[in-house]
Amino acid sequence: MDNAFHNNESEDLARCAREFCYLVDGLQQAGSDWLAQLSSLLVRIHAAVIRLEGDTDARLPEAPGPDYDSRFELYSRLRRLLGERDHYWMVFDSDGQAAELSGSLADDITDIYFELKHGLELLEKDPQRAARQWRIGYHRHWGQHLVDAERHLYELQVSRARRFS
Repeated sequence: MDNAFHNNESEDLARCAREFCYLVDGLQQAGSDWLAQLSSLLVRIHAAVIRLEGDTDARLPEAPGPDYDSRFELYSRLRRLLGERDHYWMVFDSDGQAAELSGSLADDITDIYFELKHGLELLEKDPQRAARQWRIGYHRHWGQHLVDAERHLYELQVSRARRFS
């Protein structure tokens, strides 16, 4: 039996997921420090999800199909709010050749939001299933969005600090 949800780490992840979803849901009236709040929450989410124990090779529990309208609505709202801070470039070395990929903080936040939200919906009915969904989904999909968002938010903070120093 998977006891992933009967420990402080999984309860911490649920708490962070609620805070994250609350922050994203309330972005219409977001203050100027919402990116700093987001950055802090992502670090806490990251720490909590990597502490979840259990199999990461198991099948994901059945999930409802994606609600593309809701995803696009959130993505569009975030993109407008972020403006020029949304887009970022990633450079990596692949077989000795530098390659560039682009990313979108709005896309990262949207994917993380819907993964965490789905887990919170499962939480009431089946806490183990929720923890399993978060853990496996992190390793297969939204973990990369989390790392990319953390990296981009760090770069935004560093570039802002340089401008004001």
